[in-house]
Amino acid sequence: MDPSEDTAVQDFLEILEEHRKNCERQGKYVEAEIAKNRLDELKLHEENRRREAMRSRQIAERLGVEEAHMLEFQQFNLIWDRKMTEYETHAEELVEAMKERHAAELRDYQRKLMGKQLRPKFSKDLLNLRKIQETLAKQKDYAEAHKIKLKSDALEAWELEKWHSERQQDLLQKEAKFKFNKQQELLALQKRIQSGREEQKKQRHMDLERLLQRYQNVKAELEAQQNLERIRMEKLAQSGGLTSMGNKKTTKTMKRTSSA
Repeated sequence: MDPSEDTAVQDFLEILEEHRKNCERQGKYVEAEIAKNRLDELKLHEENRRREAMRSRQIAERLGVEEAHMLEFQQFNLIWDRKMTEYETHAEELVEAMKERHAAELRDYQRKLMGKQLRPKFSKDLLNLRKIQETLAKQKDYAEAHKIKLKSDALEAWELEKWHSERQQDLLQKEAKFKFNKQQELLALQKRIQSGREEQKKQRHMDLERLLQRYQNVKAELEAQQNLERIRMEKLAQSGGLTSMGNKKTTKTMKRTSSA
């Protein structure tokens, strides 16, 4: 109801009450009874109207708190979803960058390994056979020198094959060790990323708990305030003072503290 209408109703009740008193003083009891009944009806109607107005306003206040909470909750999720998406994107970039760097380092390492010009170290037996071969050739004992040469060539071929095999095995072991070290570096990065991910989830949960607690505090404060308002109204109604309240407002402004 408009404040001016509220005042008009109150003025009318006062006029009707004065009329009842005048009728009573003048002995016009029938008219006084009519005025009394009408006054009771109007007071009851006014009390019901005020109760309904208070109920509607309190519902609007509760809905306002709910709406504010939902907006804050939606904003909270938007901010955290964006933050976590950015974290995952950055984490993927770090992992991919490290993998690319490792691949380049592996190629360089392989080139260095293959670029080393190593010469095989032959056995004493082979070296002795070559000396004997040379000595026999100098002595012009070519037939015997030829026999020793065939034996030396066979031994040299076997030792070369063994040397190549061992060198290949050594290269594979060094490459495997290099890859293992790089894999450990990648695993360490992924572990740090996972640790950061868990920390983000923990922080989000803590922030959500604080947000929900603030909402519960505001809601409880509003409910307590509205309960007190209803109690005061009922007491005033029982004492007959509700309709003499005039245009006094009982709405209390809620202050909500927001902290991220």
